Amino acid sequence: MEMWFTYGTKLKTGDAQTTCVACHAGLAYALSRPVLRQTMHVDVPSTQEARLIDETKRRVETYSTHQVLYEFNERKKIESRGTEAVLNALILTSADAAQNLREPGEVTRKALARLWETQRADGRWDWLDFGLEPWETVESGYHGAAYAAFAVGTAKGRHDDEGATAGIARLRSYLSANYEAQHLYNRTWALLASTRLKNVVTGAQRKALIAELVRVQREDGGWSLQDMGPWRWSKTAPPFKAPGELDASLLSQSDGYATALVVYTLKQAGVSSRNAAIRKGIQWLETNQRALPVPDVPGRGWQAHSLNYDREHGSPHYDNSTLRGDKGEPWRRLFMSDTATAFAILALADNE
Repeated sequence: MEMWFTYGTKLKTGDAQTTCVACHAGLAYALSRPVLRQTMHVDVPSTQEARLIDETKRRVETYSTHQVLYEFNERKKIESRGTEAVLNALILTSADAAQNLREPGEVTRKALARLWETQRADGRWDWLDFGLEPWETVESGYHGAAYAAFAVGTAKGRHDDEGATAGIARLRSYLSANYEAQHLYNRTWALLASTRLKNVVTGAQRKALIAELVRVQREDGGWSLQDMGPWRWSKTAPPFKAPGELDASLLSQSDGYATALVVYTLKQAGVSSRNAAIRKGIQWLETNQRALPVPDVPGRGWQAHSLNYDREHGSPHYDNSTLRGDKGEPWRRLFMSDTATAFAILALADNE
């Protein structure tokens, strides 16, 4: 998180600056850090966790005046507002839940109000599209809606004001109506969202998806993000190809993000930790924690790999003195491992 606060895009927020929240960094950290604290029997948020929540609150408090995530054209401004409304709501509802609040905090209520203000008529939110999998493509709008459902379901208290009632109905309708057309990754997130917000998937869909996830588990006990596609990078016709060169040998292996996401989702969906697929997935996670191949990053984590660029083998424009470059400089190699490590924490923390 320190590295992300240093290198992430800076946005004018009130009289100061904040760092943009990314699905792969800030959001994943916000979901997992309270769980890690609980496991460690630590009540006080870390410096980085407190900063993330504070910056998120400042973004919410300055919605009408702050600099949006991307402002180089009107389309990206709209996508930025929708995406950030969802991410802010999810971060703050998770923070409230970590404090066992019985009602959303004042700023969280503002974030939830903004959520419904920016919701589209079809039930989802405008979402950033840069043709990058799995978070910034045309198909990521469904993923974003699942995030929103997870946030709303995480928020304590009642959601019976007119805006929330209508918004939740639109959200459920969108997720349900579009579920069958989604790739495995999006459907997995819909199942995870359904563990927080009821009636997102049906009982039959839940049963079929669990069986499908078990079928695509690899012999080593893990799952591969590449297998959870098909991935299209916002292209409307074949050939569907990533914007950069990929390392097929890395992507063909089990990875930390897919494995942890599936294990966590199955457990949250009520599958017993004694289930054979979960036991094998847990064993894979327990045996694949390792030092990450990035300078100055201590400790051990879990690796996953980009579906967009080969970030693992450096870059022709890599500048070792500044850690900046084109696509493969060290800090960018953490983009997927940030999320893999966060979800591994979630998958392992409540292991029976």
